[in-house]
Amino acid sequence: MAFDCQYKLTLVGEIAVTDAPVRAVVIGAGVGGLSAALRLAHAGLAVTVVDMGAGPGGKMRTRDSAAGPIDIGPTVMTLKRIFEKLFVDVGARLSDHVTLIPDEILARHHWRDGSSLDLFHDPEQSAKAVCAFAGPEGERQFRRFSDRAKRLYDAFEGPVMEAARPSLTGLTAHVLKNPGLIPAMAPGRTLAATLAAQFTDPRLRQLFGRYATYVGGSPYRSPAVLSLIWQSEAGGVWRVKGGMNRLAQAMCRLAQDKGAQFRYRAKAARIEQQGDRVIAVHLDDGTRLPADLIVFNGDPKSLVEGHLGHGPAAAVPRKGVADRSLSAFVWGFAAEPAGVKLAHHNVFFCADPKREFDDLAAGRMPADGTLYVCAQDRGGETPTGLERFEIILNGPPGHPSRPEDAYTCKTRTFDALARMGLRFSPTPDITALTMPGDFDLVFPGSDGSLYGLSPHGMMATFQRPTARTRLRGLYLAGGGAHPGAGIPMACLSGSHAAAAILSDLASTSTSRPTATPGGMSTGSAMTGNARSRSSAS
Repeated sequence: MAFDCQYKLTLVGEIAVTDAPVRAVVIGAGVGGLSAALRLAHAGLAVTVVDMGAGPGGKMRTRDSAAGPIDIGPTVMTLKRIFEKLFVDVGARLSDHVTLIPDEILARHHWRDGSSLDLFHDPEQSAKAVCAFAGPEGERQFRRFSDRAKRLYDAFEGPVMEAARPSLTGLTAHVLKNPGLIPAMAPGRTLAATLAAQFTDPRLRQLFGRYATYVGGSPYRSPAVLSLIWQSEAGGVWRVKGGMNRLAQAMCRLAQDKGAQFRYRAKAARIEQQGDRVIAVHLDDGTRLPADLIVFNGDPKSLVEGHLGHGPAAAVPRKGVADRSLSAFVWGFAAEPAGVKLAHHNVFFCADPKREFDDLAAGRMPADGTLYVCAQDRGGETPTGLERFEIILNGPPGHPSRPEDAYTCKTRTFDALARMGLRFSPTPDITALTMPGDFDLVFPGSDGSLYGLSPHGMMATFQRPTARTRLRGLYLAGGGAHPGAGIPMACLSGSHAAAAILSDLASTSTSRPTATPGGMSTGSAMTGNARSRSSAS
């Protein structure tokens, strides 16, 4: 349903009623901010999106190369239905705006002993591959693990991921009705510990332990319940034709069609408030954008640290941002590969995962780390000539970007791959590398952490900031807010923010505004099937 927030009640000093649309400023054009902006523009709010980058996408970034734009952020879409629902909810179809290509091979995995394993979108094909790789017992263990992961995913989907505020009570009630979930959740145990009990083959333990890094955690410190992440990938992965940033561009264009305005290379410097609510966003060029409400699509830690002023610093609980998730060393380059037959997604495992995560916990670049290699032009026929690659090595948050570290990372990355048979010509220059300290510059206040709050500990999910903050009119969206990291979860966070905003507007005005005492801006009558209105800066 479309809501027309045509009227705005402004109560400052003398009571006044105006016919101006409710003004929403979204800080950040990442997936969470785009999701919120699209829904709010569809609802008739006057939406302005500001971003310090050159275009939409946030962490869904690209860099230029001789072979074309290279994704140097997320490389695939999972949980496609979340994006399909977003587009349907605003009267569109995802398939009309982007072309999605399913990956039959979820990932190709390589170990130092020369063994390799492909996992597939078809679960039976994966099970057969595991049998050939680790024997009948390995297959039985894999099937049991996959069944547990699905049951956990189904249990957490409603009361946690899709809930505006994750409900421990709701989850507990569901578990009590389904006590068989308790062994699968393995409360009090880490992901690494439960995998050790589920798989006799250490390679399979290492493979599925890697899923903790999808949300920026270590399998040795993350709760066992994170095994459910396997289900989100097993449900299918899709490439976006033309690169992942095409998805961000499509969301941006659709929001613009509904009246949203976008301002790039525009850094938000301060959130202005009057009393206990927000009233404007100030840009670093001196521009003041009046706002009745603000959606912050950045790392909530930057608010706590005062990057947008003293007022918003108390808007988010410190415990929701204190323990930081992992960062990364990310290569993006074009080259010709040789020596290993690559799929679209490839994982080259290190020799000792415990040592890798010990290094990360100590704040060090891993001496020997697992490497993710995305061959962005693979997936169908093998291309010829230059191909586009993204290589990711996990890194610690807060790690400075020193020139010597770039050369060390280059040696550790490409020497390790060469020992496993994969070589590139030419080997990229260090200018193709983004380090944790660089991410902190691009995403201020993040410490270079790519996933917000660390997932370590059983209660981490319930400590992550939700859409509403302590400051009236300020809302959160993005991977640092509930329900967490990854583009599907960021998309959901934007939906949560928009729903909270529309609910708050509706609760303060269910008919044409009537002046009442106070110092706030409220929404007005919301009528379905009204046309969206564009914003004026």
